[in-house]
Amino acid sequence: MRDECKRRDGIGASAALVGALALGGAAPALANDSSAELTTGGLVLAKSADIEMRSEDLAISAKEIVVRYRFFNRAVRDVTTTVAFPMPDIVWDGPDTNIAVPAPDSPNFLDFRTMIDGQPVTAENEQKAFAKGVDITARLAALGVPLAPQSDKTWEALDTLKSADKDALVKAEIAIPDDYDVGKGWEHHLAPNWTLKSSFFWTQTFPAGRELAVEHRYRPSVGETTGTEVGSTTIDPQEAKRYATLYCVDQDFVAGARKAQKPDASGSFAAPLFERRIAYVLTTGANWAGPIGDFHLTIDKGEPDSLVSFCADGVKKIAPTMFEVRHANFTPTRDLNVLILYRPPKND
Repeated sequence: MRDECKRRDGIGASAALVGALALGGAAPALANDSSAELTTGGLVLAKSADIEMRSEDLAISAKEIVVRYRFFNRAVRDVTTTVAFPMPDIVWDGPDTNIAVPAPDSPNFLDFRTMIDGQPVTAENEQKAFAKGVDITARLAALGVPLAPQSDKTWEALDTLKSADKDALVKAEIAIPDDYDVGKGWEHHLAPNWTLKSSFFWTQTFPAGRELAVEHRYRPSVGETTGTEVGSTTIDPQEAKRYATLYCVDQDFVAGARKAQKPDASGSFAAPLFERRIAYVLTTGANWAGPIGDFHLTIDKGEPDSLVSFCADGVKKIAPTMFEVRHANFTPTRDLNVLILYRPPKND
């Protein structure tokens, strides 16, 4: 029987680990006061019959994601393979796109770092840009246009192109016009209209018959929304269903969100709760030989009065802001989505 965790201190009742649906069609419509999260995950290598993941210790917060693995090569010889950290695709759908990117001007836009047995790894970075399924990396490079659509430098480079080059990019639907008036007359710009694909990778040898300790950490892409529909009496039923499916939001959580936003006993107005959303790919853990021997997940909601909901079995509260999940011989079949409702800081 499944270990059903009752909601306490704002954590969602458990469901099959982990919340279904990745960022995409399930994401809410964005407004000017919202940003979309990018789905991130852990390390990836080709499917191996020899390398076991003896343990995975995953710690998630809005500030940082840290993953510690213990791998064991059970073969009689060393295994050398490419290990990669796929960065999330940045899909730029026009000037209204608003994506949460921690370091938008850097190729390492999530500040990814790795240690092997306590020693830092120097990883190579590969970046490519695609428009309508076509690799346009060389074309942009020839024009001196950076590949990162989220970077201000890319927009500036597009603006400084010759008219003929701008027209050619628009005709190929690589860029689109971005015209607006902020009270000083119409301004004419170009906006990127491509997808950035990138990854970090290195060649790793797993010594025969011994463990290898691997740690990597990065800053997550955290989706944010001013206010939340959770707790609203006018929420659309399909939107309520999406919250329930993606984050295991239930009636207790809804009631907690509603209560947190009501005036206090003195009648003072209670500020609305804001949303933070984090999406994490767990299913790459199924690429190793056998299940994960010891899986440990901790989620930090940030502030004691924040509410958090995510889908997991056997959730335990271990600190005022911390929750933990443990599984032995675990094979992840779905990915993780975390919803945090928090009280915005008061203006001075």
